[in-house]
Amino acid sequence: MCWSATADLAAGSVVCALGAACVARTRRVRDLPLAALPLLLGAHQLIEAAVWHGGGGTGAGTTAWAVIALPLLPVWVPLAVLSAYPGARLRLAAPVAVGVLTAVALALCLADRAPSAHIHGHSVGYAVHVPHAPWLVAGYLFATVGAFLLAPDPTLRLLGATTAAGAVLCAILWRLSFVSTWCAVAATASLILLSRPTPTNAPGDA
Repeated sequence: MCWSATADLAAGSVVCALGAACVARTRRVRDLPLAALPLLLGAHQLIEAAVWHGGGGTGAGTTAWAVIALPLLPVWVPLAVLSAYPGARLRLAAPVAVGVLTAVALALCLADRAPSAHIHGHSVGYAVHVPHAPWLVAGYLFATVGAFLLAPDPTLRLLGATTAAGAVLCAILWRLSFVSTWCAVAATASLILLSRPTPTNAPGDA
């Protein structure tokens, strides 16, 4: 995230607290992966605060941050949306498939070479050896942003539009720290889920 370790710590703590509230208000088991997204992204910001304090470099904090940001999110997001809306499986099939393939490719990249973090002024950049990066970035954004935009829920479509705009802004302003800054934007934007009406079980629901 931009600014400082303190900013990451404060933002992560707030997003985690509100994410816990989002999970607590969930009434259907199938909605839990989606409701837990702010909690996951808030924890992600707290991990980055530790990376800031450590001055970047390699290590457990950098690896944990990269695992969440790279292979986990592109598979978590589309599967979470699909879990909440199983009736939309046809429209979500492409983001799910692309997300799984992208996650596998990024996991192999992390297994091949440990990531490293570098402080760039008021942001953190992460160095990960990723061949065919433009294709993987496109797949990553299609799986994450695309899953929200294709969801039947207008709240999720708003979240998708917000994260898409954030991706463009971060790419323009923080090219060297795109992933870090976009994840911070996504963490903040995920709080839109708090405004999502709480679905309740109907006959036949899991």
